[in-house]
Amino acid sequence: MIASGKMNAALALLAQPLYFNRLQQIGVLNGAVGRLVVACVLGAAIGMEREASRKAAGIRTNLLICLGSAFFTLLSAVLAGDSNPDKGRVASNIVQGIGFLGAGVILHNRSRVSGLTSAASIWVAASVGMACGAGLYAPAVMAAVIVIVSLQLVGFLERRASLKPYTRIYEARGRDQTRMLGSILDAMDKAGERLSNVESDSIGEVRRVSFGLTATKKQHERLYGKLLAEPEIDALLTFRDPEED
Repeated sequence: MIASGKMNAALALLAQPLYFNRLQQIGVLNGAVGRLVVACVLGAAIGMEREASRKAAGIRTNLLICLGSAFFTLLSAVLAGDSNPDKGRVASNIVQGIGFLGAGVILHNRSRVSGLTSAASIWVAASVGMACGAGLYAPAVMAAVIVIVSLQLVGFLERRASLKPYTRIYEARGRDQTRMLGSILDAMDKAGERLSNVESDSIGEVRRVSFGLTATKKQHERLYGKLLAEPEIDALLTFRDPEED
């Protein structure tokens, strides 16, 4: 009977809704403001790099991811209470939940996959937010700096050293579309590249032929020179592929 009474009392206590008095709420607020603000700043910093690179996950996305991760981490400890050793139960689900969000930016375009870097940056931004929510400001700042440097510097070095292929959109302009296509095909054959995904249109007397090519920096430079040497091409422009990660 005594054991049954204690069990019923424990169940009744668990069934009661959470309640925080005014002083407790003020205490939580005082401890939360700094963590949430730092999370917003670091998330926005990561988002600025993504925004500058014209990626889908920009300032607002990364800011909200960092803020949400920090708040969930903070709430996880608050809701658990002082007597509960398992203070990371809510926060542990961030890792799983953020994976679904990151999967939404991964796309299969033509014969390649894009969005992997954006998905990884979202995942890392969540970890930075969790560190802010736990009050680990120095590790959070260091992680954010490493993320920004890695995205900017490593990508620049990969292109500069011609290590990683990237996609460029070529647009040739001239008067005769058929001859332009022949010239482009001849230049691509000389460069050892395959011509695919060709689009063409006309504006007045100007004929435009555009196509995309995934290659290294040196290969792009070699093809650009060969295309410029073709007499049927009056002007040649290159553009950044908006789907490039």
